[in-house]
Amino acid sequence: MHPATRAAIFRRLKAANPAPTTELLFGSPFELLVAVMLSAHTTDKSVNAATRELFPVANTPAAIVALGVEGVKPYIRPVGLYNTKSKNLVGLAQALIERHDGQVPGDRAALEALPGVGRKTASIILNMVFGEAEIAVDTHIFRVANRTGLAPGRTPREVEEALRRNTPPAYRKDAHHWLILHGRYVCTARAPKCPTCIIRDLCEFAHKTRPKPPQPAVRLRRAARRAFGPARRRRSRR
Repeated sequence: MHPATRAAIFRRLKAANPAPTTELLFGSPFELLVAVMLSAHTTDKSVNAATRELFPVANTPAAIVALGVEGVKPYIRPVGLYNTKSKNLVGLAQALIERHDGQVPGDRAALEALPGVGRKTASIILNMVFGEAEIAVDTHIFRVANRTGLAPGRTPREVEEALRRNTPPAYRKDAHHWLILHGRYVCTARAPKCPTCIIRDLCEFAHKTRPKPPQPAVRLRRAARRAFGPARRRRSRR
């Protein structure tokens, strides 16, 4: 893809959403870290449902440790894999207390050393909490980057490196949010909404979804008669 095309894609995405952000609910760096960690293999909606119940009770490392694994489980049951995630969450909180005075570290290696935290989660924290121009690649971004031609790659890491290398600096900080939202709501895995996509003319996807053909007027009139005819006849009998 030509660099000017990449710039045009991000320019349009920015114009449509000037201040993109995560759909996860959080009020502190620790809450964001917990929410992102819990979001693995589940939806933001499920995570938000869980954290709405959990955070009023425990939203600090010390409070999570005090709850313990069995105490955490009932709160995060909606997110799936809650047994493993409960252990990771308590382990993460304990590690923050022991290694970082209860604070979320701003170093990738330190973040990835925490239980349940991988490269994607660390990238999101570095981006959103510490303002670094990191690009976290999930399934949505992996699909959009390959499908559009923005950053083809066989693995998430290849796509990440291509996006970091090819995304214009002015758009790199928010690229993750624009691409994940585009993949979640427009460039979906099945039946992407190509006819209404704001970057459809710039996208290199060869199998774009075609617009549905308009219904002929005759069909519309027949449908109207079927819908309103019986009611009309009932009124005339009265």
